[in-house]
Parts: sequence; C-alpha cells; structure tokens
Amino acid sequence: MASFLQKQKPTAVTAASYATIITVLIATELVGTFESAMIFIAIPSLMAEFNADAATAGWAATSFLLVAAASAAICGRLGDVYGRKRMLIIVMSISIVGSIISFSSGTLAGVIIGRAFQGAAGATLPLGLGIARESLPKEKVPGAIALVAAVSFIAGAGGALAAGILLDLGNWKALFLVSGILALIATVMAVFMLRPSTGLPEARKKIDYIGGVLFAPAIALILYGLTNSSAWGITDSRTLQFIFGGLAVAAIWCWWELRVENPMINLRLLKSNKMALTQLCTAILGMGPLVAASIIGPMIMLSPVGSPVGLGLTATMGGLIIFGASSIAFITSPISGKIAAVLGARQALLIGIVTITVGFIFLFWAQHGLVTFIIAATIIFIGAMFAYTAFPNLVAESVPMENTSEGMGINTVTRTIFMAVGTTVTTMALASSTVPESQVPTEAAFGLAYTIILGTCVVSFFLALLIKDKKAAAPGSENQDLVASREG
Repeated sequence: MASFLQKQKPTAVTAASYATIITVLIATELVGTFESAMIFIAIPSLMAEFNADAATAGWAATSFLLVAAASAAICGRLGDVYGRKRMLIIVMSISIVGSIISFSSGTLAGVIIGRAFQGAAGATLPLGLGIARESLPKEKVPGAIALVAAVSFIAGAGGALAAGILLDLGNWKALFLVSGILALIATVMAVFMLRPSTGLPEARKKIDYIGGVLFAPAIALILYGLTNSSAWGITDSRTLQFIFGGLAVAAIWCWWELRVENPMINLRLLKSNKMALTQLCTAILGMGPLVAASIIGPMIMLSPVGSPVGLGLTATMGGLIIFGASSIAFITSPISGKIAAVLGARQALLIGIVTITVGFIFLFWAQHGLVTFIIAATIIFIGAMFAYTAFPNLVAESVPMENTSEGMGINTVTRTIFMAVGTTVTTMALASSTVPESQVPTEAAFGLAYTIILGTCVVSFFLALLIKDKKAAAPGSENQDLVASREG
C-alpha cells in the first residue's frame, strides 16, 4: 500500500531545487486538504440551498472520503509503475474536473458527483511523500515529510476558516471556484517544476486494481441503504438490498485480498492481535468523534440563535474558532509523541479517548454559550490530536520493520473509510428529528448524536485497554522506529 515509502536513489539536489520540490508538494497537498476540510462548514449552507436534511447534504463529504480512500490506496502503487509526477498531475486534473462539476451544478446530486471527482486528490499525500523519497537526499527526507505533514494539518484547520470567509463573501459555489483555481495552479507547478520520476522499471509489477477500488463501492452501498432507511423503512426490500449487497461486495473484497499474492491492502497483517485491535479502534473512533466534531461544530455555530441549538455565528467566525482550536491542538502534538515514545502509544491513545469523551460531555452542557463552546471544542480537538498521533505509533509497534509502510497504509485507509461512515451516521442522527417545516435538527437529534459519539468513545476505550502495552510486548517483537508525527 505505502509503496511511496520504497527506497529510492535520489540524485544530488541543490538548496534551490530542494525548495522547489517542497514548494510543489506543499501546494498539491494544500489542494487535497482544503477540499477535504472546506465542505463540513458548508453543510448548513447546502441544507438551506437545496432544502435537504443533514443526512442528504452530508453525502457531499461522504462521497469525497470514499473516493479519497480508494485513490490513496491505489494511486501510490500506480505512481511506482507509471511515474509519481505523472500520477500526481492526473489526480490533480481529476480534482479540477470535480470542482467544475460542483460549481456548475444546480442540484445537490451534481455537487455530490463533483465532490466524488475531487476525492481523487486524496492521493496527493502518498504521491508527494513518494516524490520526496525519490528526489531528495536520504538525510533530508524525514524533515521534508514532517514539513508536508505539518502543513497538511494546518491547511485542514485553515480550510475551514477560508471556507467560512468565502461563504460569507459569496455562496457555497465560491468554494468550488477557489478549489478549482488552487488545483489548477498546483497542477501547473507540478508540470513545470518537478522532474520526471526515476527508478521505475524495477517497480513494474501486477497491480491489484480490484483490491484498490472494490472496498469503496461496498461501503457506499451500505451507507446509501442506511441513509434512505428513514424514508424507505429499515425492513424495506430496497434498504436490505443495498445493505446486504454492500456486505456481499465487502466479503468478496476480503476474500480477494487474502488470496492475491501482492494485495493492495495487506489484510494478512491483521493476524497480529495488536494490529487488528489498532485498526478496530481506529475504525470506531473514525466512525464517531474524529469526524463528528467537524459536523456538529458548524451546525451549532451557524444555526440561528432561535434554533433549538444554535449560536448564530457567521461562517467566518465559525471557521476562525475551528482554526484556533485546531492550532492549539497542533501545539500539543509533541506531548503525545513523547508519551508514546516513553510509555507506549497505547497510553497516548487512552489519554486521547478520555480527553475526547470529557470534551463531548462538556459540549452537551456548553453548546448554548460561545465561550463554553470554544473551550469544549478545544478539548475535543486536543483529544483527537492525541489519537491521531497514537495511531501511526501503534502500527509501528505492531508490525515488523519491513511491513511498516504497508501497516501505515492500512491505517490511513481504515480511518478515511470509517470517517465516511461516521459522516453518514452523524448526519442521520441530526436528521432524525427536525423542527417542523424545516431541516433544522432538534435538541433530541443532537442528543442522539452525542449518545452515539459517547458510545463509540466507550467502546474504543475498552478496545484500547486490550492492546498490549509496548513494555509488555515480547522482547524483540516491537518496532523501534516509532513514528512521532501525525499522518495527514
């Protein structure tokens, strides 16, 4: 999966060419991160524009995440074979097409389709890291990777702020105009500023296309059935056909990945108890608090004061609050890394889960006041940062050194896929009860969302307790090369 971490033999680079490479990689990663982050704060606007409930409008985020997971899974390997620069340009071009579709569409369905095309940008980080690995001297690679990953996080926080400003200045279409322009600029930079990829012939081998793409439609079928279950009925034949059809496709995918010699997603690594528990914990948290905060926060901030739950803030102010909370959380990330290095990543994860839980409990009581809301949101973001930092470290502790990159790939795909699931679950909860003659969620709907989130926190906490602590592991079984920085 993480073929972008394969060893390369870079040619010598000057300081100017190093700066050029990093500048292009940051520019391309900004596009993918902005497109991922911008939509959450725009969901209330899409609900109002198309008179849609939260569950339906939430597909603008879900479609992007599903395609992003598939793109991240397969495009790194395609980059090995056909050239990482070439693949980077291709995925950026697809993203531009998505921006055009969403911008020009007059329907929510068109926006969702465009967002799916934009999801191709989910491969910018693995392709960018691969380009850094093949283009830069070995001693410069860790710093380059850390810089690109750090910019990715800050861009995610800034994406919400930029989206809020754009929403206040224009409307939701301005988001796609800006994302398309950013993608076009980054694509032109990649075309003219990056050198062609080298060292590819040895990487030419059969690509597991089936394993790379089959899991996304499996999840999409299940989510589509669940989303429409409120209208069709949970026992309706259409609901059951989509859900069980998706489960069948998922079963075929698992069978295929365990059968193929070089799988895109190496499920054999899950035979390790620690690795399996890490992925399960990642899935539960991704389905709950890791994505829910990005949905519930804007709903609370941007809903009118007269709503059951609403602070009546502008989109710009909402984006500024998200940016501030994310920045504070980012500052605390080294603490989590040090805890993971000294006590084991499980301890960092447990601290993160407890912090998230406390934050959401506080948010339940604090959602009607601006200051208390900001405090609660900051606590949640700090807890989420601890969890994000713990995941790659847990993977590094769980698998042999030679399988570290594959393990990181599995964790990235797991988190992205289940954040897509969580988007549907959270928006369905918010759409379960609305104010009469409107799509505004009631307090009962928010209560249901909080209940689901806290339930996932409790389950993930007990799963984390089952993970073997680093110190308790058998001698020689742990991976000493811990990852101290958060994945994008």
